Amino acid sequence: MSGRGGWQLKTWQFTAAAAVAGLALASAAAAAAGPWDSGGQRTAESRRAAPGTGVGDADHRTVAGRPLPVGSDPVTPEAPDVLAPLDAGGLGPRSGEGAREAAAGQAPLPATAALKAALEPLLKADGLGPGAAASVVDAATGKEVYGRTAKAAMVPASTVKIATGAAALSVLGPDHRIRTTVVAEPAPGYEDGAPPEEIVLVGGGDPTLTARAEADGNASLRTLADRTAAALKKRDARTVRLSYDTSAYGGPAVHPIGPNENIAPVSALMADEGRLDDSRSGPAPRTAKPAPDAADAFAGFLADRGVKVKGAPRPATASDRAEELADVRSAPLSALVERMLTHSDNDIAEALARQTALAAGKKADFATAERETRRALDRLGVPLAGTRFADGSGLDRAGRVTPRLLTSLLARAAHTDHPELRPVLTGLPVAGFSGTLAGRYESEESADGTGVVRAKTGTLTGVNSLAGTVVDADGRLLAFSFLAGATTDPTTAQATLDRLATTLATCGCP
Repeated sequence: MSGRGGWQLKTWQFTAAAAVAGLALASAAAAAAGPWDSGGQRTAESRRAAPGTGVGDADHRTVAGRPLPVGSDPVTPEAPDVLAPLDAGGLGPRSGEGAREAAAGQAPLPATAALKAALEPLLKADGLGPGAAASVVDAATGKEVYGRTAKAAMVPASTVKIATGAAALSVLGPDHRIRTTVVAEPAPGYEDGAPPEEIVLVGGGDPTLTARAEADGNASLRTLADRTAAALKKRDARTVRLSYDTSAYGGPAVHPIGPNENIAPVSALMADEGRLDDSRSGPAPRTAKPAPDAADAFAGFLADRGVKVKGAPRPATASDRAEELADVRSAPLSALVERMLTHSDNDIAEALARQTALAAGKKADFATAERETRRALDRLGVPLAGTRFADGSGLDRAGRVTPRLLTSLLARAAHTDHPELRPVLTGLPVAGFSGTLAGRYESEESADGTGVVRAKTGTLTGVNSLAGTVVDADGRLLAFSFLAGATTDPTTAQATLDRLATTLATCGCP
């Protein structure tokens, strides 16, 4: 293989990587459009990612025997599978050059000694600083084929989002949707059908709720206003008071890192992640009051639809007697996890950690999200010694994970025993094509990983990490994680991590 100027992948290896990922990489334009379609459904797979549950009332449905949180709803998948999930047996036949295809679970297993010889010079390089740790696992068997202090608990940065997504998917299922509702409070002397005097906008924790004219598959405040206005007019209510309810979340709203362009205050009600510009990912100016801003926008949309709102919206908690008027629902959890991983979306990550807490019937805050994330992962049987999930996004340096935890989760997501975890794989950025890896793998040393490496990045000052999957030169599917906690030059550190993943992709290592 050659460098970026003329890199070539064997046809079977490219096909294998696409099958594992559940995404055919036809062109960079597909990456620019994002790894989900406008309906929030990954087009490659994950339609069987959870057992079918039919349809019904969201507030009375269960996953794994536990009731779903109020404000959320799982739905029946919208489309059949395009690609079947990868099983432990591996991939389909190779094509090209008359070669007989090996399977991801049947191809030669790389030798530990060969992997050590190939990887350790890079792990010891100056770019990663002292103490870099690694784990490489055979996805078909879950066996660790190489480890370097793989049980060391380290600051994960954004690679913790793999754990956040896995925990949420395991308790809620990939077809779960987060609801935002409007309820009517009964007026004094209430009678059935009487015009309500007060309505409450109830946040369910969907950070992707949008006030923009183009919803792009997200739940829309404008649509919610359409439905609410129609319901109010049926009751002859043309003037109402508006309150907003954020009681699904508790505790501090501001992340421990403080006000920051990487994340808005964590609220059960917000629009467009509290962004004050037109951006959809990455750092951006954020509002300090996401819930009041969303309520103000909703009041304006109601006025546009002929319903006047008296006074300014005020905070409140909807009563048990309140009657639902309308709702909108987020894209499926599978799409939210994919979007979180592809673009390293911190707002979605914190929301998903709280959804995990809500699934356990808890008022969601940083502490309960941490506790319930750990419990969910423990039920998956992954190694948790030394770990701490201080937040869902990885912005908090108090968080700790081990390389072995990350590879264990990735291997479980690749196995048919846990199809609900498939979006953890399908959401990983593709080297040189999508998300946080779109601008990487351009050097001669790492170019051969383009389109083959799929991995979650992690970056804080002095911390650089990479965890994902790759199909090696013999056709074996490997999960890897590389964590470095004492880097001094992020550019050099990222380049070294990219070379490590590329080495796995090009190394048969018998």
